[in-house]
Amino acid sequence: MKRSVLTRYRVMAYVTGVLLVLLTLGCIAKYLLGMDGAADFTKVVAIAHGWLYVLYLIFAFDMGSKARYPFGKLIWVLIAGTIPTAAFFVERKVARELAPLVADDSAAPAKV
Repeated sequence: MKRSVLTRYRVMAYVTGVLLVLLTLGCIAKYLLGMDGAADFTKVVAIAHGWLYVLYLIFAFDMGSKARYPFGKLIWVLIAGTIPTAAFFVERKVARELAPLVADDSAAPAKV
């Protein structure tokens, strides 16, 4: 598997995880604390997280299929972007598991 496949997944896992934590904090501020200004923030972060989660799904599925993950493990990786902070833990575990399988992109022969 190419290093770029794992890197794409890792970047999107962090982005999705950060946005989900921000969305959770925004919802707490909006609904539990009754902060009026949190509504716009929550709306913007929710839209951003939704669109970027789709990219996360594509990259995670690509990585999982190239790593030949079993169905249950692949589902857990895909769902991790919907559970606050889970993406960080799953990303770390996946990166450790796949590190020995990653081939450096620069080692591949150039195509003309």
